[in-house]
Amino acid sequence: MKRSAKIRMTVLAAGGVVVRETSLIAVVRLRKDKSWVLPKGKLKPGEDALAGARREVMEETGHNVSVEGFLGTMSHAEAGKLKVVQFWRMRATGDPARKLMDDVTAVKWLPLQQAVNTLTRQQEKIFLGSVGQTVLQAAEPSTHNAAEPAVPQVFDRGGPLKPRTLLEAIRVWLRRLT
Repeated sequence: MKRSAKIRMTVLAAGGVVVRETSLIAVVRLRKDKSWVLPKGKLKPGEDALAGARREVMEETGHNVSVEGFLGTMSHAEAGKLKVVQFWRMRATGDPARKLMDDVTAVKWLPLQQAVNTLTRQQEKIFLGSVGQTVLQAAEPSTHNAAEPAVPQVFDRGGPLKPRTLLEAIRVWLRRLT
C-alpha cells in the first residue's frame, strides 16, 4: 500500500511562535508524553485558524498574546493522519493572565537556539530554525514605521502568497507536491 493511501484524514491545527522581551521564545511541555513543543492545537469544528491559534497559545502559555503576522504552515504524518499546522508570530502581553491548561505541565521562555534544541519533535526544530531569526528581528524595536509590521512572505510557484484560510494553505501545500 502506498504511503499516501495510509493517510486517512487531515487534522487541522494552529499555533504560534511566541516572543517575550524581544528575544525569548515559548516552548511548552505536554503532560501525555513529556515532549517539548511549540504552543499549538487542533481547531474546533468551524473555528478560524487564526482564532484557534490565539486560543491554543493562550491556553498553553497562560499569556494573552498579540498576533503580529503569519509565519507559515508545517505538515507531517502522525498516526496515519496528515496534520497541517498554521503558525503565526505572536507577542506575549504582560504577565500570565490564566493558569495553564491541564495538558501542559510547564512553559519555558528560551533564547532561539536553546528553544530549537529543547523541542522534542524534529519537524518543529526545523520549522523554528527556519523562521526564528525572522521572528526575533520583527520583535526588536525598529526605526521604521510601526504601522508597517514586517511579515515574512510565503511563496508558491506563482510568486508571493499569504494564505487567508487553512484550506487555502492546504491547497498550496498540495500543489507543491504535484
